[in-house]
Amino acid sequence: MENNDKPSYWLSLFTILCTLYIAPFMLGYAGWYTTNPYRDILFYVPFQQLFLIPPVLYFYCKTLFDKSFVFQGKRNLIHFVPALLYLLYALIIFVTDKFVLGESYFYKDGRDKDFSFWYQFSGFAMLFFYLIKSLGIYNRYKAMTYDTISYADSLTFSWAKRFLLGFVTLLFIRLLFFILNPEWAEFGRKFWYYLLFSILFYYISISGFINSIRSVTSFKDSLIKPASHSDQDAFPPSEPATPHSDNPGEPEPKNEIKDIAIWMAKIETLMVKDKMYEDPELSIYHISQKLDTHSKRISQVINQGFSMNFNDYINQHRVKAAVQKIKAGEHTLQTLLGIGYACGFNSKSTFNRAFKRHTAQSPNDFIKKNIPE
Repeated sequence: MENNDKPSYWLSLFTILCTLYIAPFMLGYAGWYTTNPYRDILFYVPFQQLFLIPPVLYFYCKTLFDKSFVFQGKRNLIHFVPALLYLLYALIIFVTDKFVLGESYFYKDGRDKDFSFWYQFSGFAMLFFYLIKSLGIYNRYKAMTYDTISYADSLTFSWAKRFLLGFVTLLFIRLLFFILNPEWAEFGRKFWYYLLFSILFYYISISGFINSIRSVTSFKDSLIKPASHSDQDAFPPSEPATPHSDNPGEPEPKNEIKDIAIWMAKIETLMVKDKMYEDPELSIYHISQKLDTHSKRISQVINQGFSMNFNDYINQHRVKAAVQKIKAGEHTLQTLLGIGYACGFNSKSTFNRAFKRHTAQSPNDFIKKNIPE
């Protein structure tokens, strides 16, 4: 299985599990809980896999944001131990009631074990734990991307944020439900929860499949060369740098690099004289190859010397070049978007966002306030 297909497999499994999760609610309204053999199916089949959904979400994020991730035996299987134990528990109940005792010993109270408070609350705790881990993966991916490629703003971070914020919302909905209605056996009193859950999981699933992206970063400390440009679907990957802080763009103190001023001058030369920023797919790998050094050194020089991440550093030079072109009157000969493309930006939104960030004005406002008519 190709690495770039793995997120879709995990997302498919997540979608199936969420569909099973809401199945008892839908079938309960259809009257299956009062009629056999449907009643036994609902009681003895563990539809609500509360111990399985959280790790599936976690590994979806791992494969989506870390191109180097490979699912490995015992190290990763441990995440699924609670789910396997619950499946064993459900099997023991079924065998005992149907074959050993021949009567509903475990189900004599007439209540589905999937809705036991201990199970629902434990599932809630697991979801919270793995959501935090998934958010950590996302933040690490975002920090690495901004530290290694010059077109980070063009990636679908907005979708990834919505994906994870959707789960945060779901988490608070579940917490609210525990407080307002801890009795999980009454279907009629929790229709709103399942309705909101369905909306969220359909949104997440559809967004995930439509906005499938190939990760450009690897969490492993290895040099990754750009992919062939013949692969039109792939972003050219680059070597990741270790994230410097919890907040992208705010490097934490590191050991000072020897001759940092010399390295800063070398990098500036590539920008000012060679105009490498004009390459819309420029990555930190390309800079390191030009200077015959390791990408981590370039990343540290930019972080420590220029006090910004790689993406902001390159975009700063692109904005400076755009300002020079505007002052030279080129905006009267071509569109502002054309100027942005000529300076290395690959989209209008990225150009406008970077221009405003570095000049505190939009391109149009800059022209109105600084360029005489």
